[in-house]
Amino acid sequence: MIPAQNSTRYQWRLWKHRAGMAMSVLAMSAGIAFLVWIGATLCVRGIVALNWALFSQITPAPGSEGGGLLNAICGSVMMVLVSTAIVTPVGILAGVFLSEYAETSRLASVTRFVVDMMLSAPSIVTGLFVYAIYVAHVQHFSGWAGSLALSLIALPVVVRTTDHFLALVPVSLREAAYALGAPRWRVALLVRLRAVRAGVLTGLMLAVARISGETAPLLFTALSNAFFSLNMNKPMSNLPVVIYQFAMSPYENWQTLAWGGAFLIVVGVLVLNVLSGALFSESEKNR
Repeated sequence: MIPAQNSTRYQWRLWKHRAGMAMSVLAMSAGIAFLVWIGATLCVRGIVALNWALFSQITPAPGSEGGGLLNAICGSVMMVLVSTAIVTPVGILAGVFLSEYAETSRLASVTRFVVDMMLSAPSIVTGLFVYAIYVAHVQHFSGWAGSLALSLIALPVVVRTTDHFLALVPVSLREAAYALGAPRWRVALLVRLRAVRAGVLTGLMLAVARISGETAPLLFTALSNAFFSLNMNKPMSNLPVVIYQFAMSPYENWQTLAWGGAFLIVVGVLVLNVLSGALFSESEKNR
């Protein structure tokens, strides 16, 4: 009788396994190589642009030297903060609603379907939607419109992550709260939500990281502003749009500033992802 290790079928399966592993490693290596290439290029060109003027001066005029991204940085921070303030209560409460009433409410089922569609919708479609329902009616671009567009992008992320983490709460914890006479809304907000607060905060930070670099929706809503402005009811400068405009320009100074802005966004998103990962790990340990 031929040993299993020497049979033709075993050798063929072993060869396919090794070939599959080799292709998987090759594909992973290619992806990592491109990622390292992009990251190295961004670091080399972006770090060169970092100086005090980048954070203290506004965007320069075409063909001029110097300048910075103060107006763009402030505009991006303001719109992201406003979007976060909108999304946090709405997204968390919507996630609680889906988790509590998804099985008994038809509205919850429809809401979950709409949220899933919003997750897969291109960001430029969201920008056009806000342009049609808001910008076209008020007849001007504004920071409020940009914040609204960013909120619609971040909202489904917060809703789904909240719904997902609430589903991980043990049933015994809910039953214990009900046994003590707590009403359903109190159990949802003060027991279940408190038990997964780190996970919900992780989802919120991931949503903020996603909208921090969005360009397409801001082109149709906030547009941009060459001057420093804190008026949210006027066109507002922001890093993604400035990077897009400066990177496509023929001026070397603008291109350098674009690399600096791109480096700032990548570092900011990286920090948010690291913090969200740390919070998620902490929540897993405390479960």
